[in-house]
Amino acid sequence: MINFIYMVFAFVIAISVLVVVHEFGHYWVARRLGVKVLRFSVGFGKPLWSRRLGRDKTEWAIAAIPLGGYVKMLDEREGKVAKRDLARAFNRQSIPKRIAIVLAGPFFNFAFAILVYSFLLMAGVDGIRPVVGQVAPNSLAERAGFQSGDELLSVDDYKIESWDQRRLYLYERALDRATVRFTVTDKDRLKQERLLDLSSLSAADVGAGLLERQIGLFPALPEPEPVIGSMEEKGVAAQAGIKVGDRIVAIDGRPVTTWQAVVTAISTRAGETLKIQVERDGATQEFSVIPQAVEVGGQRIGRIGVGVQRPELPEELRVRVQHGPLSALTEGIDTTWRMSSLTLKMLAKMLVLEVSTETISGPLTIAQYAGASAQIGFERFIQFLAVVSISLGVLNLLPVPVLDGGHILFYLIEGIRGRPLSDAALHWGQQIGIVLLIALMALAFYNDFTRLLH
Repeated sequence: MINFIYMVFAFVIAISVLVVVHEFGHYWVARRLGVKVLRFSVGFGKPLWSRRLGRDKTEWAIAAIPLGGYVKMLDEREGKVAKRDLARAFNRQSIPKRIAIVLAGPFFNFAFAILVYSFLLMAGVDGIRPVVGQVAPNSLAERAGFQSGDELLSVDDYKIESWDQRRLYLYERALDRATVRFTVTDKDRLKQERLLDLSSLSAADVGAGLLERQIGLFPALPEPEPVIGSMEEKGVAAQAGIKVGDRIVAIDGRPVTTWQAVVTAISTRAGETLKIQVERDGATQEFSVIPQAVEVGGQRIGRIGVGVQRPELPEELRVRVQHGPLSALTEGIDTTWRMSSLTLKMLAKMLVLEVSTETISGPLTIAQYAGASAQIGFERFIQFLAVVSISLGVLNLLPVPVLDGGHILFYLIEGIRGRPLSDAALHWGQQIGIVLLIALMALAFYNDFTRLLH
């Protein structure tokens, strides 16, 4: 129940913040260009709170449905406009002004992400020292010559300060099927170069686990002990009586000393009865558990609904990445640009069926991530906000009617033709845009429910 409350609260906060950022961009630029703004609403439907402020008596409102928002400007197409205000109507503005007002929303989304990444780097971001712990056998990393003990210094002259720092760059190069050059110091502290060929990877391989699962590089981390750190409330382990903090000492009479041994024993015995011995408060207890069969990556594996207790990261493997203002801003711009570019490339790959549409997430998945990141801490939550803000910026720039990009497309056509599109053309364009958005949302909800069922 607490997790659900976290999820709902974090989701509402996230959506509200990002809506305010986006709509404030439209509002701010519209005001600077002389357009009269009638209403700034966070949410849709009946206002729960509203105030009229400023010389134009703009209505600021918080509405009942917190799933978006809008800025309403003075416009002759939506009602009669007093003669004295005609020059301040949106539809009376020049094409460059209208484009600037529409562009401001996505631009503010990108600017928000840049500021988040920049301030985090100025404050300092904790990470894992970029030292290779394991190299998967027969992997791309092994063929490139990576060895345990290598410390990553740079990739294609981009400095590496923590394990996760250059993942976005690797995603881009993987999509390009390029060869990247790593500079490392080996376990003897000698500087070496490793050429990593990514040409065998497909667009479907590009994701959060690229470095580990597809490339085969794993960070130097302490081996997790077989101690339960988390548990699903309705999982088979919880129903059997196993508790968080229990140390698994044997499965079916065979001693286990690592978490990997626990995973192997359980995942290969779906539907079979296992005798799990645990140590609790100095005493040994035994429980009968039948691992639930689930499909993961096309394979049938067993799971009992427990997670590992993560060991404390040793001081020598910790790093704190911190930059000065100019360097942090440069990194913030670079991260935002790469994430925006990657989003567009992945969308293009979906259109040609190189990437599955299962990767599209809807409100339920976003809410889950919002709740999980909020529980981890403020830093992770605002990083989540930055990622979603970039996605909203990119999505709104797509040339689809009803989105900001669709409006810009109409204005550009108007500029080329020398006159606005007909009302019929605008109407059909809006209808097509609405159908496309409904189809996208239906797909996103379908993916959400599929993930929940799995």
